[in-house]
Amino acid sequence: MNILILGATGFIGSVVAARLAADGHSVTGLGRNPGRARLKQPAIHWRQDDLARMTKVEDWDDLLKDQHAVVNCAGALQDSLSDDVTATQADAMLALYTAAKRSQPLIVQISARTAGAAAVLPFLATKRRADEALAASGLPYVILRPAVVLGRNAHGGSSLIRALAAFPLVLPLTHAQSPVETLSADDVAQAVSRAVAGDLRGDIVLAADETLTLADLVHLHRQWLGLPPARVFSLAPWLARPVTWFADLSGLFGWRSPLRSTAMTVMSEGVRGADVKNRLPSTSAAATLAANPSGVQDLWFARLYLLKPIVISGLSAFWLLSGLIPLLAVTKASAHFLPFMPEAAATALTLVTCVIDIALGVAILVRPLAKRALLGMLAVSLAYLTGGTLLEPALWLDPLGPLIKVLPSILLTLTALATLDER
Repeated sequence: MNILILGATGFIGSVVAARLAADGHSVTGLGRNPGRARLKQPAIHWRQDDLARMTKVEDWDDLLKDQHAVVNCAGALQDSLSDDVTATQADAMLALYTAAKRSQPLIVQISARTAGAAAVLPFLATKRRADEALAASGLPYVILRPAVVLGRNAHGGSSLIRALAAFPLVLPLTHAQSPVETLSADDVAQAVSRAVAGDLRGDIVLAADETLTLADLVHLHRQWLGLPPARVFSLAPWLARPVTWFADLSGLFGWRSPLRSTAMTVMSEGVRGADVKNRLPSTSAAATLAANPSGVQDLWFARLYLLKPIVISGLSAFWLLSGLIPLLAVTKASAHFLPFMPEAAATALTLVTCVIDIALGVAILVRPLAKRALLGMLAVSLAYLTGGTLLEPALWLDPLGPLIKVLPSILLTLTALATLDER
């Protein structure tokens, strides 16, 4: 069969794409940035597009040509600079269903439990709207509602669970006793494979026949990482609000933190399968982790995950301050250039370097600009070192180490570049 997968570069989508390709299907994967996926999974035909811009029926005509099934693995947790929840999860899907009525492909929708405390939030409200429209469309369909998906890789909430599990000494958790149901990413891929084969139809919950608490799940991951047991330090929900506020703020700049308010609201009542009749038993959390033994790279990832926003914020503060502080005393700051150029030129050069530093400090906070900002920081740092060495080499011996302090900044910038990718 010819199968189109939406969100094929994502955590679930990549596993589903690999499974369907292994089943012998001709798979087309749609993603916003499929460049790396194209290298990792060359057997899949990759198409680049953004669902948020595919809200008209005609946007789907070319993609749906000759497709026998469409699997929607795409989603967006919360509106941000990078995501439009309504356009991605509702408007684009309604346009897809209308366009699909001509050829009647099977639609497999990866959804979620859309009731509960977070039901009115856009994340679940748009999923519910798309689910209801699909059920009423007359198209052949399967709606799969997985609980918390675990796998060899991690993204979003599963990444956060690993990071919390690797926390030193204690495990700081909010909603530690919230119930959580899980399954493996392979279970989702297996269900999609069965749906495509015609074995499944309708609305189906995917979850293991066990209910853990969030604390239980974090403890399991800590054991999986090979770390000694640690006590849970329960945090009152109000203590997490500043973190949630900063996470939401980062979303406005394009960062997809799993600590945003939508995720916290969902977790406040736990993550369980939906209340529908059809339920497929799935792999338990312990069995999922046991089937995918951790390596040192998993421990590194878990430890670095929560350090990443601190590194980005620290670099931003460093460059902003290095640009703002000289503006408080421009004459004094420009004095270093006076032996080599006129006073006006020295003042102008000082102002230019301040503007560059401030621009880089701001740009790194904007997710689409972060990589270019980091590369710019490296280039400017090397230029400062070269210029300082040529014009005033005595600065290397200065007790305050103005040039030596640039070297740790370069190393931190390289660390940020190495951990910048999200998938």
